Amino acid sequence: MTVAELLAAGGLLWRGGTDGSPEVAVVHRPRYDDWSLPKGKRNGDEPLAATAVREITEETGHDVVLGLRLPSTHYRVPDGGKTVSYWAARCTGGEFIPNDEVDELRWLDAREACGLLSYAHDRSVVERLGAAVTVCSTVLLVRHAKAGARDRWEADDTVRPLSGAGWRQTEALRSLLPLFGPRRIHAAPRTRCVQTVEALAGDLGVPVAEEPLLSEEGYWADPAAGLHRFEEIARSSGGPAVVCSQGGVIPDVVETLLARSGRVDRELRSRKGSVWVLSFAQDLRLVAADHHSDPYS
Repeated sequence: MTVAELLAAGGLLWRGGTDGSPEVAVVHRPRYDDWSLPKGKRNGDEPLAATAVREITEETGHDVVLGLRLPSTHYRVPDGGKTVSYWAARCTGGEFIPNDEVDELRWLDAREACGLLSYAHDRSVVERLGAAVTVCSTVLLVRHAKAGARDRWEADDTVRPLSGAGWRQTEALRSLLPLFGPRRIHAAPRTRCVQTVEALAGDLGVPVAEEPLLSEEGYWADPAAGLHRFEEIARSSGGPAVVCSQGGVIPDVVETLLARSGRVDRELRSRKGSVWVLSFAQDLRLVAADHHSDPYS
């Protein structure tokens, strides 16, 4: 008999304290009489990142922007196993009101939080607070959604549009990407790239800035210039950015950034409609490269 695996998600909810140092939200659950990080079970097939935001908001009343993905935890529950995916979640507003699930919330520094938390698996997440707060900029690097078959398209390939499946992927992206607080939208000058992000741009009320150096032809004509342009976007103070590009560009950009930070990913994925969440420190050092595939997990 197969043991059921329960999927859940939550977050390391943090904010800057009165002295500028980070504080973590720890919640008390009267049902269990324990202290934990906000988390809860996935609803249906929703993206786990969406589960994290929903559970944080329901339990704490606070609005958040997700940051880097933190290590998942796994432990036994009466009916089998439970895996909880965590994200760093920066508080952007809201107010805690006691509710049926949580009757008390405390903002604590990392040491105090670890002393209060009831479970070792939650304490292991809090230990990553230092990495979470070093993130100064985020780029959501998206591969365009599915387009019609190239060999069946007789016109200029630059205007090949999304397929029906591709439009469905854009709706998934339209729900997923806002969890990370994007404020700027960029795309390679290809119809399929622009179409992938134009609905999101409309939701945000911003234009789609075309990026010739981040198309396959533009990038490979001068990879150094293409990477420089990508870093300019990351360095901008305008808030998190979405960049939609092509499968011939994305793996090289991610591989180069990883190599500069002394890391290697031997399986650089870039499926259509997938997202790399790239988190950078102030010096543009890559702090994390988190991949969200299709379907988003």
